Amino acid sequence: MLALGLYLLIGALAGFIAGLFGLGGGVVIVPLLVIAFGLQGVADNVAIHLAIGTSLATITITSLSSARAHYIRGSVRLDCWKLLLPGLVCGAVLGVFIGGLLSGAVMSILLGIFFLLVAVKMVFNPRPRQQQQLPGRGPMLAAGGVIGTLSALFGIGGGTLTVPFLEWRGVEMKQAVGTSSACGIPIAVISALTAIAVGWNSSDLPQWSTGYIYWPAFLGIVLMSVPLARVGARVAHALPDIWLKRTFAGLMIIVALKFLLE
Repeated sequence: MLALGLYLLIGALAGFIAGLFGLGGGVVIVPLLVIAFGLQGVADNVAIHLAIGTSLATITITSLSSARAHYIRGSVRLDCWKLLLPGLVCGAVLGVFIGGLLSGAVMSILLGIFFLLVAVKMVFNPRPRQQQQLPGRGPMLAAGGVIGTLSALFGIGGGTLTVPFLEWRGVEMKQAVGTSSACGIPIAVISALTAIAVGWNSSDLPQWSTGYIYWPAFLGIVLMSVPLARVGARVAHALPDIWLKRTFAGLMIIVALKFLLE
């Protein structure tokens, strides 16, 4: 019960921060879970993998809710989604397998670098010259593969990568966000199932784990993250954009340094 209370708190905090900064939950959930698993005494060699797998499992629920809302509003580009889908699925499987082959120490360094890049993007928001049309089937397949691989490797839903890619390729921002939420479904579902398979025979997993998914954390996060995300979104509308960007970048830098200096 104490563990479930801790994960309810993490779900609330993750949901609030995700809503406040307009993020996919995985960017917040993974570092919080790594900290929580450390406090619980989970072995270092499985803590990061367990955090990533559990994060992906929670995204299967949140992405379904988000994608449905965007689809009802007509902001999901099914043509884009269908072109990206094969790459997303293959990349999701590949990303989990790559992560499973890497040690916790290597994953910690990679996560640190990733969060630093997220902070830089938030502050400077670099934008390549926008293209006027979508690329062909081959480039879209490759883009889906890269997005799926990195999303599964780092336990995120894909919005951090999908939205800027689609916007760069000329997709209107609201449609890019809606399509990205739909892309998060196959990434999360396939990655979560693969995380179960890859971690099935792993030693040192805590009780109530199935492969690299820890169900008490999954339950607590799902119960609290969705309602608190709405609260965070309302607070965000009352704060200046520049303040939000700088605060978020500062948080990501702190998280990145934690992973890099462990």
